[in-house]
Amino acid sequence: MNTTAPFRMTLPNQLAPHAGRVPVRVRVSRRARRLALKIDAVGDAVELVLPPRTSLPRALNFLKSNREWVERRLAALPPRITFADGQRIPVLGVPHRIRHVPRRSGQGPVWIEAGEIRVSGDKAHIARRVRDFLKERARQEFGRRARRLALQIGRAVGRISVRDTTTRWGSCSANGNMAFSWRLVMAPEAVLHYVVAHEVAHLVEMNHGPRFWKLVDRLVPGVDRHRDWLNDNRAWLLRIG
Repeated sequence: MNTTAPFRMTLPNQLAPHAGRVPVRVRVSRRARRLALKIDAVGDAVELVLPPRTSLPRALNFLKSNREWVERRLAALPPRITFADGQRIPVLGVPHRIRHVPRRSGQGPVWIEAGEIRVSGDKAHIARRVRDFLKERARQEFGRRARRLALQIGRAVGRISVRDTTTRWGSCSANGNMAFSWRLVMAPEAVLHYVVAHEVAHLVEMNHGPRFWKLVDRLVPGVDRHRDWLNDNRAWLLRIG
């Protein structure tokens, strides 16, 4: 269980790098064995993680000594991409332009046509409608691929859900229920497929041992390449929408 540092109000709650003021959040973690700094790509913030009973001077010195690292990481964050009319966003890795169009009989509020994500209705609702559309598309992709891969290993998939997680791309419970980050629908198709295979492999091996990775590689070759893509593009995916 994580708790808040009792001296949080005496630590800086903002940094002032060249790009402007950045919030600093302090978190005490019982599982932490050392001090750590994390960049929140979603909230444009810095998180300072402390083991229990960390002294205030030690925390301050750690924050001060890593200031240049923080500034470099913040400066390296990719620009935000909004769900707005005219903006280009990927669907299964393929760029599509968002286009606000008149309502069409027989079509839902959002559909893909001619390399565009076409959105009808009130322009003020474009962002929400695009997000809802991508979440549903993601849920369909995850379910279809997970069930197909599970058949290959003689297992069954439980409930499929989509979430907006920032630390895990997917998860699989002991009863076969799976959850995925909807943002994976914007990654290349092969990368999304890898994450699904990763979670399906947990139906057999609820660990990350050698047999688990051997099974993942059997389901979808190129594990290292797909995993590297996710590591390299994590912040980019989190800053879309």
